[in-house]
Amino acid sequence: MPLSLSPELERRITEKVESGEYDSAEDVLSDALDALSHLTEEEEAKHNALRREIQKGIDSLNNGRYSPKDEVFARLRARRGRAPA
Repeated sequence: MPLSLSPELERRITEKVESGEYDSAEDVLSDALDALSHLTEEEEAKHNALRREIQKGIDSLNNGRYSPKDEVFARLRARRGRAPA
């Protein structure tokens, strides 16, 4: 598969190979793609965890479990050591 890379990307890949960190440009690209895949999986896991927490909040609201906003803000201010506004 022929690739067209910017001069900056070519320079960065060449530096990695010339430093001895990698044996070839293919190894650099393979490692980069593996890292990207890992980051993508981590981001997806974070999004899924956030979706679960949001759903918990929605479920609580739907079941009548919530606190009035004034109480919530008062608790938050107390945690930060600030007096009510």
